[in-house]
Amino acid sequence: MERWFEYPEIDPVALAIGPLKVHWYGLMYLIGFLAAWWLGRYRARQSHTPLREEQVGDVIFYGAIGVVLGGRFGYVIFYNFDKFLEDPLWLFQVWTGGMAFHGGLLGVIIAIWLYARSQNIRFWNMIDFVAPLVPIGLGLGRIGNFIGSELYGRAADVPWAMVFPTDPLQIARHPSQLYQFALEGVLLFTVLWVYSRKPRPTMAVSGLFLLVYGCSRFVVEFFRQPDAHLGPVAFQWMTMGQLLSIPMIIAGIVLMVLAYRWADARTTTGAPN
Repeated sequence: MERWFEYPEIDPVALAIGPLKVHWYGLMYLIGFLAAWWLGRYRARQSHTPLREEQVGDVIFYGAIGVVLGGRFGYVIFYNFDKFLEDPLWLFQVWTGGMAFHGGLLGVIIAIWLYARSQNIRFWNMIDFVAPLVPIGLGLGRIGNFIGSELYGRAADVPWAMVFPTDPLQIARHPSQLYQFALEGVLLFTVLWVYSRKPRPTMAVSGLFLLVYGCSRFVVEFFRQPDAHLGPVAFQWMTMGQLLSIPMIIAGIVLMVLAYRWADARTTTGAPN
């Protein structure tokens, strides 16, 4: 089948100054944090948000620490635990690569909990504030994966399939990084940003984040090449990414149901929402 596109083969190193190399993947993370800071300050001007503009920078700093530490721990524990048992110090070799979203999410949740506690702010109000800012970094991170020719998709015969230079088999594959950019980045951001523009019941925005991301990740895993050392982890077809997304989907549904039930109960009893 004739392919519509060829992989652009962009140098994964965005900037090199002597021995110092700045990769596109890291640069995308930086842009994502800056964009989250800018949009967070915009959100903080709304009357129904729990933060002041000057607090947003601190929240982004806490979140960045949570992403890096949680993402690394998640990658090691969820995807390479055997290697960690063989060499525990490998956990700290962050320069060798390896980050996992699900671990990063847990890291952000813990970091935000610590910040909310220090500022005497309700945890769920904080998480609802942060949730719409997260997809920006997720989407840009997938662009970084695409430029780095990593985490590519399964073999495909669709016209937009690409041959990635790092693929040892050199066969046409789904550009699954771009699928994830569209779903986890553009779609998730649009849904959450529009939904959160008006006051919503506490936990509803967080629940919607978990639900939409979990469904998006579960679907895209059908097109993404599973980790070679893991392969299917359940039922001969389910990947680790799908297995970890199921609790997110369930938690998202539960949070949204509880959010609206409690909101209705408060309205019925006349208590403030």
